[in-house]
Amino acid sequence: MCEEGTPVVIQGAIFDMDGTLTDSNPYWDRVPEAFLAAHGRKAAPDLARTVFSMTLPEAADYIIKEYSLEMSAEDIISGVYETMERFYMEEVELKPGVRRLLELLSERKIPMTVATVTGRDLVEKVLGRHGVLSFFESIVTTDDAGVGKHDPAVYRMAAERIGSSCDRTMVLEDAPHALMTAKNAGFITIGVYDEASADAQDKIRETADLYLPDYKDLSGLMKLL
Repeated sequence: MCEEGTPVVIQGAIFDMDGTLTDSNPYWDRVPEAFLAAHGRKAAPDLARTVFSMTLPEAADYIIKEYSLEMSAEDIISGVYETMERFYMEEVELKPGVRRLLELLSERKIPMTVATVTGRDLVEKVLGRHGVLSFFESIVTTDDAGVGKHDPAVYRMAAERIGSSCDRTMVLEDAPHALMTAKNAGFITIGVYDEASADAQDKIRETADLYLPDYKDLSGLMKLL
């Protein structure tokens, strides 16, 4: 159970992946349009933004209804995964400075985990390709929690995996809705800039306990430790 209160010692760190650990949101933005084009449909200009905060099953159901596709959510998810797997294995990079941050937290014996809407196999592949998977004690997905990031269940589950209480666990997120969820659940929130949510930076700054425009200057973050 998470209690409100002022943290004394950071016990753990929970990282979102896309847009926080990896510079992968631009690739996700390309997938809906490419998928629909392959099935004879033209995507609305704002489709990627519309499904940005959804889990994959939610996004698949939305696309089926909006574009009158005669296929299952499982078929859509499979097609999306095939496309993203190629991106993760060949193109997606870590955000600059991520490796150094993980090293600093590891040196301070702070356990780390990933909380993401992305499937476990894709997380393992991209983080493994970049040699940083071993920094994380676990990976928790919204599929594991059964809800998206509008609900704090995925963060609570991640904190439990590393034996850390909510009020002593920092959550690093680039998405404003996810950051607000973690904040309301009593976590220490670190807002991370990503181009995908560039127009929401004021909201992220207001929500976060600490805002990081990038990972170049980590002095503010280190003060929390």
